[in-house]
Amino acid sequence: PLEMSAKKPVPFLRQVIPVRKKVHRDPRFDDLSGEYKPEIFMKTYSFLDSIKKQEKEMVQKQLKKCRNVEQKEKLQQLLNRMTQQEQAQKKQQKLRERELSLKRQQRELAKQGKKPFFLKKSEKRKLELAEKYAELKRSGKLESFLNKKRKRNAVKDKRRLPSQKNL
Repeated sequence: PLEMSAKKPVPFLRQVIPVRKKVHRDPRFDDLSGEYKPEIFMKTYSFLDSIKKQEKEMVQKQLKKCRNVEQKEKLQQLLNRMTQQEQAQKKQQKLRERELSLKRQQRELAKQGKKPFFLKKSEKRKLELAEKYAELKRSGKLESFLNKKRKRNAVKDKRRLPSQKNL
């Protein structure tokens, strides 16, 4: 043990050997964990989709049986959240597939000896809007969508106009 001065009091918990502090690392942001690739992730955890489907069916059955108003409300919120997550996942999958198809086209053009052409963000957005428009037209919900958009824009325009008090 180390010799300590008798003139100052010895601390209650004296560290004879310095203890190394554990370094906690978050695998989400660490290079040691590898690179995140959504395609591989989706393939690896594809079994979760079937489990989620079963859970959704179970919640629907419980919702039909339930008599308690509060419980029914909670189950309805859970069901809504599940459907929204499902829709978001499908939307993300479509986006990924669209990007992959664009990449494939670029590779084909490169193989033919042509210079690759990459779309700007605005161009991608326009293509996405055109696809959404076509989808709405197919499903027959285009008119209601456009009406809602008109109303929203009208409210925005009204807000931007100067009020009658100021005139």
